[in-house]
Amino acid sequence: MNILGLSAFYHDSAACLIRDGEIIAAAQQERFTRVKHDHRFPLDAVQYCLKEGKISSKDLDYVVFYDKPFIKFERLLETYVSYAPRGWASFLMAMPLWLKQKLHMPKLIRKILDYEGKIIFPEHHESHAASAFFPSPFQRAAFLTMDGVGEWTTTSFGVGDGSKIRIDYEIRFPHSLGLLYSAFTYFTGFKVNSGEYKVMGLAPYGEPKYVDTIMNELIDVKEDGSFKLNMKYFTYPYGLTMTGHAFEKLFDGPARRPESQLTQREMDIAKSVQVVTEEVMLRTSRHIHRTTGEKYLCMAGGVALNCVGNGRILREGPFEDIWIQPAAGDAGGALGAALFVWHQILNNPRVVDNASDLQHGSYLGPEYSEDEIRKFLDSNSYPYKYLGNGEGLSKIADLIDAGKVIGWFSGRMEFGPRALGSRSIIGDARNTQMQSQMNLKIKYRESFRPFAPSVLSDQVDKYFELDRPSPYMLLVADVQERIRKTMNEDQQRLWGIDKLNVVRSEIPAITHVDYSARIQTVHKETNPQYYDLINAFYKKSGCPVIVNTSFNVRGEPIVMSPEHAYLCFMRTEMDYLVLGNFLLDKKDQPKLRDDEDWRSQYALD
Repeated sequence: MNILGLSAFYHDSAACLIRDGEIIAAAQQERFTRVKHDHRFPLDAVQYCLKEGKISSKDLDYVVFYDKPFIKFERLLETYVSYAPRGWASFLMAMPLWLKQKLHMPKLIRKILDYEGKIIFPEHHESHAASAFFPSPFQRAAFLTMDGVGEWTTTSFGVGDGSKIRIDYEIRFPHSLGLLYSAFTYFTGFKVNSGEYKVMGLAPYGEPKYVDTIMNELIDVKEDGSFKLNMKYFTYPYGLTMTGHAFEKLFDGPARRPESQLTQREMDIAKSVQVVTEEVMLRTSRHIHRTTGEKYLCMAGGVALNCVGNGRILREGPFEDIWIQPAAGDAGGALGAALFVWHQILNNPRVVDNASDLQHGSYLGPEYSEDEIRKFLDSNSYPYKYLGNGEGLSKIADLIDAGKVIGWFSGRMEFGPRALGSRSIIGDARNTQMQSQMNLKIKYRESFRPFAPSVLSDQVDKYFELDRPSPYMLLVADVQERIRKTMNEDQQRLWGIDKLNVVRSEIPAITHVDYSARIQTVHKETNPQYYDLINAFYKKSGCPVIVNTSFNVRGEPIVMSPEHAYLCFMRTEMDYLVLGNFLLDKKDQPKLRDDEDWRSQYALD
């Protein structure tokens, strides 16, 4: 049985193919179109999934859309009416797309896919809950979903058991932890639904001076984690912005203009909202444990990408273990929707072992054969060295050890927002210049942004205060005391962005200013090539940790194809590019032709 899951028309459109309960393929539309967070119908992602499954749309038994558009439309109308006339401008902007596309979803799906079969519409948070529990390794677990908003729900929890999920409790719009965080994302000058992780990365540079203001004025949080927002400070239900003048008065002036200089105020605001978010996450998880009595917790929804909060739930919460959907945002709703039909509606069983999850490391996207890569290189006369003779990984380990920055393109593309060693830019975590070099010369992004470590799974506890796998880069933990560097008195007195260049550990390129790191454990079972590369570097250097950041520049989706990888390589200051078994040296490459120039193909935000 073939089930196609879809998410579309909000942000991060995606498609997923499930066959007899197994995840065959999943991908985000943005990777094909090169439009970051592309919200359009995921036709390219659908075509990829069908091709990977060796089927056509005629072979599909079900198509599943990840939420209920009519109920979402009802919420929009009720909200606009209740705030009228203030929501008129926003209403006029929203209606054309609803009237043209979103209200005609069944007809649209049938037309685009040339499909006449069954179409099912789970609720948004049912799709999130299904994506959290069904691929998890647990036979029974509680689940928590938190995001901006689905139809009406913004937070839900319940229990999954075998092939069934049951939502027991929900918080409804406009009260939303995700939208609270997005309001501060907007206020600190970053893009909503895109820049929330920048706020999380900025937080360690600040002080929590606004926590009391947020808790006393903006959000009323109960001991069980339930909450209500004070809506007099927010404009998102009806406006074209997230916050208004009342919000500005609380936080010492207007919102930061995008791209303007960051100040200590923004750092303190980021720290404060992060502290509040973590507190809500912790209170909620403890209440879920008291209520359900379950040993394990599964998480999804955009707030589940807050890996600092996830790390605290793991360390300080009552659950024995947690599992987080790697595509926790709306893209993962496509996967959850398909699994919801297979298990919840069709009553098909799950086979799990409480150890290994069912998501295959989230390597679910397109893969390119050696012949395809060679054809691309030869047809464009790009010089390369072939590394398929057994010496490749040792050669690349030498380059990392020499301080080179390498574009790494290998195997199936990752599903979700994190690069997990298939479409990654890698370097030496011991190098004191690596973070600034990658941020400014490779990624073209803000200097404060931290990088993540990839570490051999059997070495993680020797370098980080983490005693379990973190394959999806969704847990933050501190680096071990034994590898930290002691700060002198002058360094301890530094504030804000001045903290950035202090060497804090033996692996400074991935040690954030608060001694934390967003960890990816690498497993031979799910990505043997990447594991063997890090192992080769470990044998050479004695260090089983490398820097891993996504293979893209700011404003661009992660690369998908050899063409995307080559363009990104050539328009940055990366030193080498690895395409499968082929090694390309920047110094040997010809100048890009005008028709290849990145400026004509990509736009930075």
